[in-house]
Amino acid sequence: MSPTPSAPQEGVRAREVARPRARAGGGAPAGRPWRAAAAPGLAALLSMGAYCLALAAYGSYPLGPRSRAVNDLGNQFVPFHARLWDLLHGTARGDLFFNWGSGYGVPFLPDFVTYLMNPLSWLVELFPRELVDLPVFLVTLGCVGLGAAAMTVLLGRLRPGPGVPRALLAVGYGLCAWVLHDGYADPMWMWGLVSLPLLGIAADWCLRRVRWVAGTLLVALAWAGNFYTAAMATLATGLVLAVRLLTEDAGPAGARLRAAGRAAGMAAAGIALAAPVLTVTFAASRAAQPPPEAVYRGAPPPLDMLAQLLPGGYAGVPAPRIAIGVLGLLLVAAFPFVRAVPGRVRAGWAVLAVGVAVSFGWRPAILVWHGLALPNGSPFRAAFVLSGVLVMMAWLALAHRPRRRELAAGAGLVAVVLWCCRDRAAVGPATWVVAAGGGAVALAALLALAGGGVRPRVRAAATGALVCAVTAGAAYTAYTVTAVRDAIPWFRPKLTLTQGALATRRGLLARDDWPRSRTDPGPHEFADNDPLLLGGEGGAYYSSYVPAATARALRGLGAGWYIRGRHTLSFEDPVGRALMAVSSSQLTPPGGGPRGRYTVARGPAAPLLAVRRGPLPAPGPDTVFARQERVLGARLYEVPRLVPAGGPAPARAPGGWLLPAAPGAAPPGAAAPAGTVFTARCTPGGQVLVYVPWFAGEVAGPGTGWRAVGRWDTTANPLRRLGTVPADGVVRVRFAGPGLPYVPERAVGCLPPGRLAAAVRAVEGPVRLTAGGHGLAARLRPGRAGTTVLTLPAVPGWGCSVDGGPARPPRAFEGLAAVPLPAGAARLECAYTPPGLAAGLAASGAGALAAGAVAGVGAVRRRQRFTPEPPPE
Repeated sequence: MSPTPSAPQEGVRAREVARPRARAGGGAPAGRPWRAAAAPGLAALLSMGAYCLALAAYGSYPLGPRSRAVNDLGNQFVPFHARLWDLLHGTARGDLFFNWGSGYGVPFLPDFVTYLMNPLSWLVELFPRELVDLPVFLVTLGCVGLGAAAMTVLLGRLRPGPGVPRALLAVGYGLCAWVLHDGYADPMWMWGLVSLPLLGIAADWCLRRVRWVAGTLLVALAWAGNFYTAAMATLATGLVLAVRLLTEDAGPAGARLRAAGRAAGMAAAGIALAAPVLTVTFAASRAAQPPPEAVYRGAPPPLDMLAQLLPGGYAGVPAPRIAIGVLGLLLVAAFPFVRAVPGRVRAGWAVLAVGVAVSFGWRPAILVWHGLALPNGSPFRAAFVLSGVLVMMAWLALAHRPRRRELAAGAGLVAVVLWCCRDRAAVGPATWVVAAGGGAVALAALLALAGGGVRPRVRAAATGALVCAVTAGAAYTAYTVTAVRDAIPWFRPKLTLTQGALATRRGLLARDDWPRSRTDPGPHEFADNDPLLLGGEGGAYYSSYVPAATARALRGLGAGWYIRGRHTLSFEDPVGRALMAVSSSQLTPPGGGPRGRYTVARGPAAPLLAVRRGPLPAPGPDTVFARQERVLGARLYEVPRLVPAGGPAPARAPGGWLLPAAPGAAPPGAAAPAGTVFTARCTPGGQVLVYVPWFAGEVAGPGTGWRAVGRWDTTANPLRRLGTVPADGVVRVRFAGPGLPYVPERAVGCLPPGRLAAAVRAVEGPVRLTAGGHGLAARLRPGRAGTTVLTLPAVPGWGCSVDGGPARPPRAFEGLAAVPLPAGAARLECAYTPPGLAAGLAASGAGALAAGAVAGVGAVRRRQRFTPEPPPE
């Protein structure tokens, strides 16, 4: 009597049955792996070629003479890749843990895992630093190709079929509207385009009960490359897997539940492997400066949403960008009519697509798609997952060989959509060219291929026509979107790697005096992260992870900010630069702008580490002038009260004045434009500085004027020099602004000659100081008890020890790190450890143990299965 098969034996038999299906679904016969790579390679080449063709036709960098940077691509992410280049070549000011160059010292690991973990970002290693924007472009281009190639493989896993049609549909995914509108400018988001098909392949392995460990590694790769888009792709993959479990013949209910359990375990283990990415960024997000409140203005109108299915257009109306090209559109429209597809499969996929589309307009679902945080900017950043679902539907329709009347019905549905959306903003001349012209070619080719008995020549001609239609349509769409987008002022780039920027970098390197003092590349802006792009140690820093401690400390001492503190700026006043140990700073003359002639401002600079003997001063007046004096430990300013002296009379308000609304600029020939004039008395010859952080309008003083751009809690003006106190000691300052602007009573401070230099000379510094990597060490002169004040924002993660004692977090003194010193202290050591890293490494270790255990058990089972039985005696 034969024994009853055990559960492991049943699993082995199931896997043996599944293997032929796996090969049929996109694998290659043994010994011919090139056949498996042919279709994905074709998809990659066509998608990247179409994108490059569009940029070359438009003349965009790097394939034309137009600007070398586009919007955030140049302003934010090129500098981060320049920092990666510095790390790889050992020239960075800091390491993976800490960045000494930006924000006068900020954590860096959260930025690294968020902006630079796309595996293609490491291409910067292969290029000179002055060409670092070229590999940033290649990150986007490479992700287009990889995403199309991976989608080609996934389509073959969904249902076997010829490679060329799969590749053509994957081109529509690689150059979907989300890529051209949203993803192109964010190299890290582009990894989501690759993650979705990778996760789909891993889920397919769960259905077939194969390669659990390999699937876990794919999940880890997706989440490590960019966790933000990986979360969206994981949610979408879970929905696709649920539809497949409910609509495909996956065995009894128990087998379906086991497949779902395998997928859940695979996802958990893969995410655990990438846990440091999550724990570090979660801790950094909790400590970050809160962003401006995001406002969701509701779902787009149904016709605007429907118009996004049509390729070739660009609309300023907020809506999910989901177009996948004319071939995919025709087949998605035909999908409900293809009777060869089982009814429950058609219903399941249709419900999935409609449900995902509807969820993009429902605020609770938007929060789920975006990690429970409403994004600042487009609320449809997850649109690429719907594009992926539509491509899968298109392939299921094509793989079931639709009949001619079913294709005609799909074409009719496309025509109805095009006619109904003809007045929508997303439908322009390019839409009619691509949808009508390209659609006619694609439909004719599909009709020629439909049915049986197609002659080889006809098949080759129809396939060639499809290839041309898909490639040309994708290229023309990319060209049109790029041209329309670049005409919008917001998308015009700042200057990045111009000759002026390169000259600035050379000057910074020549003046480098670190760590005795800082060399600040600001306060002007070539890009949004000048210290990363140019070098030096400045205050400019733009990131989602700007620590709240950094933003508040710098603004409290007189620096400006944008985006509610998520973009900090360098100091523009001499005292702020001195107390932050800035010995030289590159300035732009008023009105010069980024293209003006730059001047280098040099001045006295306190040491990076100051020893204050005795107790620190108690909190005093809450003005920027008093805070700067407390940090520097000296009396510097004269801070007179402002007295109205001319122009429209202001109204008294708590601590200041409310100005009447300015009627506008004075006509030509008038003595002075409209505004209220205030006077104050100071010592003649001193510098006049004004601090009105939230004022918007014109500010004019005894030597110069400037236009303030303050906005409450969002944009803060810096403390800025206005000129020199006249010989009579009377300072006249004029303010003019729209609305009812507020001017503080103590907005003006005067810095008498020689006081700042004397105060800096009196500061006690260390005997020796070394700073680099993620720590610093100082040798001190033994003396009385006191406090060491570091010109470094007191962010969480620092630990300092005195004379080899236990490491303790420094306390904050006016936002800067301060370490108490006992009498006779001679040595100080500080090191930075990213919060959340230890917990992430522990979770990653647990995930590795789980994957290793499964791999070990699998190896043992395979050995037992293939061990020959001993011969009978």
